[in-house]
Amino acid sequence: MKTDFDKQMKFIHEIDKMKSILRNNKTFSTARLENDAEHSWHICVMALTLMEYADCEVDIFRVIKMLLIHDLVEIYAGDVIVYKQNTEEHHNNELSAAKRIFGILPEKQSTEFFSLWQEFEKRETNDAKFARAIDRLEPIMQIHYQKGDAWVRNKITSDRIFEANKIIGDASQRLWEYAQELINECIENGYIK
Repeated sequence: MKTDFDKQMKFIHEIDKMKSILRNNKTFSTARLENDAEHSWHICVMALTLMEYADCEVDIFRVIKMLLIHDLVEIYAGDVIVYKQNTEEHHNNELSAAKRIFGILPEKQSTEFFSLWQEFEKRETNDAKFARAIDRLEPIMQIHYQKGDAWVRNKITSDRIFEANKIIGDASQRLWEYAQELINECIENGYIK
């Protein structure tokens, strides 16, 4: 019978795979694709740095926990560009992946992590709204610095970009204004239509 410690060590070993999951976005300063682990670290630091711009009170520790675990499902489900992921099949793949990855942990932690993942996905609490806003802002910033690269490669129109990212405004008007400034600069510079 495996102990809780054994399960936790197996989980820690398994999540190392996040370092190999490449995202659709390039890092700010290089031409290489970012991996999921880098993304998770970056958005956690962003949340700490930008929490004063949340329109409602948030529990930053809960926000960071959500940001650290929300993409673990991509170990099994893969990274899907946000502008194309609105399918039931994708949701079911991620749900199955969440049960699988969090199921490695002891029951109490498994339940907590799965619950936090669901909260992030549903975006019904202030913590989840802020976490999702930060998660959406970072790629916009990257794509802006890379002259619209991921949007151009994937033929994403400005209408779709605004529509998919307006949820940032549900958590922070200031961050949404900033995101819109970056998107509009990409339009003005002819990177996107």
